[in-house]
Amino acid sequence: MQHTHHGAMKDSGKGCCPSTSHGHKQEHSGDSLVSTSFHTTLHCLTGCVIGEVVGLAIGVHFALGMWPTMILATVLAYIASFSLAIPPIMRKQNLSFASAFKAIWLGEAISIGVMEMVMNWTDYMVGGVQAVSLASPIFYIGIAVAIPAGFIAAWPVNYWLLKKQIKGTCH
Repeated sequence: MQHTHHGAMKDSGKGCCPSTSHGHKQEHSGDSLVSTSFHTTLHCLTGCVIGEVVGLAIGVHFALGMWPTMILATVLAYIASFSLAIPPIMRKQNLSFASAFKAIWLGEAISIGVMEMVMNWTDYMVGGVQAVSLASPIFYIGIAVAIPAGFIAAWPVNYWLLKKQIKGTCH
């Protein structure tokens, strides 16, 4: 991984992160990009679901209310997602935490944001975030409906992010 004079990451052939300088491009065929975006979205979904479920469980258990619960779930989803994305990049590219974060933050932030907005909206519409307790079936129904909704919403976004090289295949 080479560092350009602008501080952007440039792929040296063994790397995975998007280049934002000097016209360097990752080549993807249409089928390959669909498959890559699918797997990238699954990776994003893993972090989002971890944070989302923990946040919703805490919020419902302690009766924090709808908005505080959704905010907590979203914050924890960002933390979990970045926590899953950064260490592999640090290892693969021999980068510091700050460099790895800088290499992925924009693509991850957009993908997570779309996924979280849709998951929270879906969970709200189903009623899971408003469940009276963790023993309530609607809590689990909300999560079960929100997870595929978040994936479906984020997949085309990840496709576009990869195609425009805003997001790399770093994980």
